[in-house]
Amino acid sequence: MGEDMSDDGHEHNGHENVPSRQRRRFPGISSRAYEHPADRSALVALRKLSGFDTVFKALSGLLPERSLRLLFLSDSVRVSDQQFAHLNDMLRDACHILDLEKVPPMYVNQDPQPNAMCIGLDEPIIVVTTGLVELLDEEEMRAVVGHEVGHALSGHSVYRTILLFLTSLALRVAWIPLGNIAIMAIVTALREWFRKSELSADRAGLLVGQDLTASMRGLMKIAGGNHLHEMNVDAFLQQAEEYEAGGDLRDSVLKILNVLPRSHPFTTVRAAELKKWAESRDFQRIMDGHYPRRTEDKDTSVTDSFRESASHYATHVKGSKDPLMKLVSDIAGGAGDLGGRVRRGFGGFTGTATSTPKPQPPTPDPDDPDDTDDHHRDDT
Repeated sequence: MGEDMSDDGHEHNGHENVPSRQRRRFPGISSRAYEHPADRSALVALRKLSGFDTVFKALSGLLPERSLRLLFLSDSVRVSDQQFAHLNDMLRDACHILDLEKVPPMYVNQDPQPNAMCIGLDEPIIVVTTGLVELLDEEEMRAVVGHEVGHALSGHSVYRTILLFLTSLALRVAWIPLGNIAIMAIVTALREWFRKSELSADRAGLLVGQDLTASMRGLMKIAGGNHLHEMNVDAFLQQAEEYEAGGDLRDSVLKILNVLPRSHPFTTVRAAELKKWAESRDFQRIMDGHYPRRTEDKDTSVTDSFRESASHYATHVKGSKDPLMKLVSDIAGGAGDLGGRVRRGFGGFTGTATSTPKPQPPTPDPDDPDDTDDHHRDDT
């Protein structure tokens, strides 16, 4: 069973967004407990990408990790008992809840853009920007710190570091024919995986904060700034539903093109995914203390992981309101008149499709020796 623990021992009087309550701890929890099936599937696909293993092994030995650590040490503020003590408490608290034995170093970097990341090859480093610290209240920030600790526990920092390096490298070698194409193929696959890994880390943030409302507020602020009095959670989630269901097939293609250059999923989509998981039986089982342990990771079947991911995608496609996903589902189900539906989807047509009579071959001329039934046999 999970263990109860106090919030963090700080006084919360007068802070309406910081509830005084008991929170659950998860000894020995495996990252498999909260990892999104799409995260695992995208990582498997990434590892199968031609040339990725070679690039990964090469960069693992070449990337200047010591330089990276020295950069943050010299030009950012390291979180400790003496600096940003409230963030240090949150960090240690998050590591305690997810049972991460070694607390990763954490830095605050001067940047007005709200952002946070977990990077590093040998050991993870967590970086948060001043824009994020100034934007979020304590419970919202707690979910973000838990999010980054979830990245660390899942081992995401290695791939994130390679993504940052390759993105920079792609810009430098853009003038080299073919070279940039190979790099961008790996960058695109890394971005696809990282977007899915954010859904996993959002779940880790919820396990740490154990306050869905705070997680929702944080995502809303990242989308719309510090104007909560002007925003509404239900209306925000409605945007996600409209985004998924709206438009025709052309809009579905545009959604794919819009998200390709991004490292994160759209904020409304993240909020909807997190709320759905928070209401699931899987989340409740974790909260009740029933979850996979790290000690069992070595016995985990890869086949079972594939099967779970495939089942997730099948369910997602079947239940999706997106026009393109509906079409995919219909194709898989053998629905009729797909050609007409595709034409209507891209053309904005409505109504029932009319069937076009099949052209009939011309009647053979008996007086023409070349115009026989055998001559037209391939038309059937």
